[in-house]
Amino acid sequence: MIAADAGFLYALADADDAWHTRATAWAGSASQGWMTTWPVLAEACHLLGRRLGPAFAAALMDDVAAGGLVVWSPAVAEIARMPALMRRYAQLPMDLADASLVLLAEHLGHGRILSTDVRDFATYRWKNHTPFTNLLETHP
Repeated sequence: MIAADAGFLYALADADDAWHTRATAWAGSASQGWMTTWPVLAEACHLLGRRLGPAFAAALMDDVAAGGLVVWSPAVAEIARMPALMRRYAQLPMDLADASLVLLAEHLGHGRILSTDVRDFATYRWKNHTPFTNLLETHP
């Protein structure tokens, strides 16, 4: 499974987005499985609905319902770590969606992610010291 961030999900849908070409180049990686979190999905639906229209947000949710995008829910004990992460990276700042992706990386046991937030995911560490590998920065 590869972690998917909201910017990546948005870039897939918006042909005018600066990341669209790279995002669509990684569309084939869906066969490896994409996983995200509810906060990321909420952010992506908000962006899609506001910028492209509600049909795009609904299409993303159709993909979730069909199993094309797996949504992971952290346990309550893991959720309790989110405020500490948000405080640790307050200078960026880290939002709830990004904090949930750090927890997802720890759950998956790797930091492979598809994100347009290059600066943030170059700074964040999962398991407190391990850097992310932002696949969207490279071509498949």
